[in-house]
Amino acid sequence: MISPLTPAIRGLILDMDGVLWRSNSPIGNLAEIFTRINTLGYNYILATNNATLSPHMVIEKLARFNVTVRLDQVINSAMAVTYALRQKHPGGGPVYIIGETGLEQVLNQSGFYRQEDGDVLAVVAGLDRNITYTKLSHATLLIRAGIPFYGTNPDRTYPSPEGLTPGAGAILAAIQAATDVNPIIGGKPGRFMYDLSLERLETLPEETLSIGDRLDTDILGAQHVGCRTALVLSGITSAEEASAWSPAPDLFARDLSALVDQLPPVRN
Repeated sequence: MISPLTPAIRGLILDMDGVLWRSNSPIGNLAEIFTRINTLGYNYILATNNATLSPHMVIEKLARFNVTVRLDQVINSAMAVTYALRQKHPGGGPVYIIGETGLEQVLNQSGFYRQEDGDVLAVVAGLDRNITYTKLSHATLLIRAGIPFYGTNPDRTYPSPEGLTPGAGAILAAIQAATDVNPIIGGKPGRFMYDLSLERLETLPEETLSIGDRLDTDILGAQHVGCRTALVLSGITSAEEASAWSPAPDLFARDLSALVDQLPPVRN
């Protein structure tokens, strides 16, 4: 259990896939879990590398599990990569997108729009379950011609009820192999997503606990920005892999329900 004295935790950054659910199957009684989090007094952000669902889609999915969250409590890697793009192109513009509806909707909201032919500001790639060789070829040609390459997240696998399936990182790896160019990453373990989360929580890194199921993204990224970390074993990471990670996460638990049992009430 994290001591309430060293220092007190006031905010939580919660991953989704492998923590809240596997595909469309909830991990535990989510309504009960979130009631306990609220009772303990924690503010929280739901932050995921999965860019296939927009924040509105996440809210609708949680509602099916009898959980209600605000729109400003949801951040995904599409929002993080859009934030990164806005640093270079605050007015938006045309981009070549490899991705699904959730990624395109978030880009559109900031003035970036899909363009299949002609000049574009960037190639933006994420998980695309309708990926084709034609899409990969076009992205490769653009990047080799000097167009910047952005990726939502480097997760190589995606947890499903049937097991691990290819994630956005598998698509990015194919483009990297064809171009010899590494993407600018919007999601974890990059700091864009954490900066957005901390800004919305209005907490310092050391008083924020980041909860996830992946060592190389959730835990590594949070440790780099100075957040406290908690690993759940309900997703990607095995107990053996967790025991070999250094520095070790502050907390371990089999799942989110067991983790919440370890959290002290927020001090006023």
